[in-house]
Amino acid sequence: MAHQDPPSPASISSVILHYSLAVLSVAIAVGSALLLQRFELRESLFLIAIAVTVWFGGMGPGLLSIVLSDLSIDYFFLPPIYSISFDPSHIPYFIVFTLFGLSISWLSASRRHAEQYLRQARNELQRKVAEQIDELREQASLLNLTHDCIFVRNADDAITYWNRGAEELYGWKAEEALGKVTHQLLHTKFPAPLEEIQVELLRTGRWEGELVHAKIDGTQVVVASRWALQRDDSGKPAGVLETNNDISERKRAEDALRQTQADLAHVSRVTTMGELTVSLAHEVNQPIGAAVTDANTCLRWLTRDQPDIQEAREAASRMAKDATRAAEIVSRIRRLFEKSTAQWELIDVNEVIREMSVLLRSELTRYPIVVRMALADIPPVMGDRVQLRQVFMNLMLNGIDAMKDMNQGGELTITSQFEENGQLLISVSDTGVGLPPDQVDKIFNAFFTTKPQGTGMGLSISRSIVESHRGRLWATDNSPRGAIFYISFPTNVEAGE
Repeated sequence: MAHQDPPSPASISSVILHYSLAVLSVAIAVGSALLLQRFELRESLFLIAIAVTVWFGGMGPGLLSIVLSDLSIDYFFLPPIYSISFDPSHIPYFIVFTLFGLSISWLSASRRHAEQYLRQARNELQRKVAEQIDELREQASLLNLTHDCIFVRNADDAITYWNRGAEELYGWKAEEALGKVTHQLLHTKFPAPLEEIQVELLRTGRWEGELVHAKIDGTQVVVASRWALQRDDSGKPAGVLETNNDISERKRAEDALRQTQADLAHVSRVTTMGELTVSLAHEVNQPIGAAVTDANTCLRWLTRDQPDIQEAREAASRMAKDATRAAEIVSRIRRLFEKSTAQWELIDVNEVIREMSVLLRSELTRYPIVVRMALADIPPVMGDRVQLRQVFMNLMLNGIDAMKDMNQGGELTITSQFEENGQLLISVSDTGVGLPPDQVDKIFNAFFTTKPQGTGMGLSISRSIVESHRGRLWATDNSPRGAIFYISFPTNVEAGE
């Protein structure tokens, strides 16, 4: 048998007190009933005594009070008075009274137990709430240790929590920020309409993007922002936890890098155009020479004894066309020399390819190179026209350089097609010397070149430009010889992305 500890003196005293209560309550009921005998309240007074005993003493003392009440009623109030006789005729009375006493005892005990349970439940709830509050305070103190800016806003965008990182980033103390509408306090600039952002937040429960905020002194800061939607028990939006990281320095570094890349690309274009001076001069001289010839022809037709106005008009028309052609060539050259920030617009890639083939026509005709184009009907892409011109000029010149020393000539093929996955695929292939063995991955590295006079920047700049357009540039071997350069563009890139 398991060993049981003897009851403590305190528990023994408590039991004695509870049973003494039964005796005392019944004694009070007897005294009250005797004093108020003429009002016939004895049963009510004894039932009250039973209820009080059960309420404060429990079921055991309550049963004792029922027994004492039966004995007291029989002794003091039922004939023969002052004797315990238990007359058979009084048995129904005692049964009914006892049942009433038991019912009251049960009800009183049940209510007492219920109240004790509710009290315990309330105390337990208060304890758990206190623990959760302490835990939240501990978490809040941990959030104050992080350098991230963290704040919580309710369904009305009013700030309900503002950590120390937010104070350090924006300048407002927590007591100054609490209750304020975040987008008004921070003068938020969004990358998209706020309604669209909120729709995505409600749909997925999260949103990430870059925001521009204003500090307390008015200076602007760019932050990488992450939103997490909080919902209540019914699933309705209750608030948003927002975490922001200052990326202003990173954005400035990225802008500086883009500017450096743009400057380097411009230098590359100027260098390339310098190398093509002879070809470009020949390309420009052709329409100019034709225009001079047509001008002389026009003058001869006009200075005859009988001027031939029709022939002169046709000569003048050819002269205008030649002059326009020369102006277009000069314009293309000037556009390649442009040095400006990226100008994003919808561009017909096929048109850019044709422009570059015209500009490089003299270079192509210097060598036995055949140009073939298979340009499909493709949608426009969002991009910078000058940068894309440079990409195709670099790739076409690379193909020409790979084939110009081959006696049997070569073939430069340019194709465009729209793929099922929404990508635009361009290929520039040649039948030249091919890619350097075991070094295909290096040809896009800066300063890597296989040309004696090459700078090693053309393909590196081209890949950088393509990637800034969210595209890909890669190379493979051509069959039976040569190389193929592929460019893949998405057709849904937003301007400035």
